Amino acid sequence: MNLMQTQMTAPAAHIDTIAYAIGQSAIGKILAARSPIGVCAILIGSDTDALEQDLAERFPGKVLVEDEPALRDDLAAIARFIETPGIGLDLALDMRHGTPFQQRVWDVLRTIPCGATISYTALARRLGEPNGARAVATACAANAIALGIPCHRVVRADGTLSGYRWGIERKRALLDREAAI
Repeated sequence: MNLMQTQMTAPAAHIDTIAYAIGQSAIGKILAARSPIGVCAILIGSDTDALEQDLAERFPGKVLVEDEPALRDDLAAIARFIETPGIGLDLALDMRHGTPFQQRVWDVLRTIPCGATISYTALARRLGEPNGARAVATACAANAIALGIPCHRVVRADGTLSGYRWGIERKRALLDREAAI
């Protein structure tokens, strides 16, 4: 039993269990996590321990269980999407772990087509919050479902790349792959 499995001591019947697994992709390690509702996290990084810690911090009080067989198909779909973004990423998502505003931002992000980008300001306007670019950026940073909620498609008003939770180079690589389709 690892640290992630021992986080909670309450009976599992009374709390959510989140299964997770870590795989490899063209842009680094990917952690996929699934609640009973759907994929609740896709995290990207270089270090397994850091990914597990990030998951634990995003889901305090949840029982986290490493379960590679249960997540094998999700990891394969995510890796395929990174390699060939035009195929899309059709996974059931669990987006309950955000504020109502964050969920609104994430819903709009899911409508941005592969290969397209939107500015933080334009996204804020689309939400009816013309002065909400910073709030939009904060909602993007809070997104735990990389790729499933494509916050990598949000850029500065001048089209340049800015902050990405998993690194600007990964954002650039994802956008370059999408632009090539």
